[in-house]
Amino acid sequence: MRPVAIVPVAGAGTRLRPHTHTTPKSLLLVAGKPILAHILDQIRTLSPERVILVVSPGPQGDRIRAYAATQSASGFPIECVIQAEPLGLGHAVAQAKPLAGSAPLLIMLGDTIVQARILDLVQGGSRVGVREVQDPRRFGVALVRGDRIVQVVEKPDKPVSNLALVGLYYIEKGPLLFECLDRLIGEGRRTRGEVQLTDALELLIERGEELRPFPVEGWYDCGKTESLLETNRALLDQLAKPVGREGVVVLPPVALDPTAEITAAVIGPHVTIGPRAQVRQAVVRNSIVNEGATVKDILLEGSVVGENAVVRGAYHRLNVGDSSEVEYS
Repeated sequence: MRPVAIVPVAGAGTRLRPHTHTTPKSLLLVAGKPILAHILDQIRTLSPERVILVVSPGPQGDRIRAYAATQSASGFPIECVIQAEPLGLGHAVAQAKPLAGSAPLLIMLGDTIVQARILDLVQGGSRVGVREVQDPRRFGVALVRGDRIVQVVEKPDKPVSNLALVGLYYIEKGPLLFECLDRLIGEGRRTRGEVQLTDALELLIERGEELRPFPVEGWYDCGKTESLLETNRALLDQLAKPVGREGVVVLPPVALDPTAEITAAVIGPHVTIGPRAQVRQAVVRNSIVNEGATVKDILLEGSVVGENAVVRGAYHRLNVGDSSEVEYS
């Protein structure tokens, strides 16, 4: 049976403000395209039965639904469900139950890009993506004995191991996971104020389900401005193709949208410039310029410029939200 993919994208993205005041976190650009596009590209390789995006109510959810419609138009089946309240990752996944049926589940977080052999993940039973980290207290953690996960704990004060859960899950018995989530919600069980997917995985283990660790090759968090730029650098190093523009000095690796207008500029290294952006008489390096933004008469480095923002002036380090205007004279 083909899996159903669930991608929770309802998070408010508070650590990425001011950008996420108006733009969903999953639609911010990194390495030439939205975060969500990187995730969907991986899911496509599985030819899933369907993809379920868990979105928030209101304008941000509407924007993700509109983006999903453009992807579905190419024959890729994407549906959206609403998480009415921000009650945690487990609660978000539970909203997909009516559409998921009895299929196996592939769960990928909407603000994390994981490099892994997804086709290998969905072979041979339930698996959970893990990676060794120096400080596991900030993550869900897995304790492994032999080739099985015997315990999972959400953000433990005293970690049972240094294997962090990276936001990649394949659960062969999808209905059983939903049973565990329903139990957590019904009993009002929360960890750190939220219904945690980690707690549902612990219930799966108690029910006798075998969970095996699945080491991942790369794990890129897009939850903060600094990590967004780090991800942009890492993925451009791996994925960027040679590009050039007449009258523009391009220092690779960069990703330039074909609709971006770039004149009398030096671009790169490690720069993403989005659709319909304008860059004129500027030097831009190690930065992300989102859709419709204007950058002029400036040396820009280590910066993220939001959609439709205008930045012009002298050399500064900036973190400019959507529909803003910054001018130095």
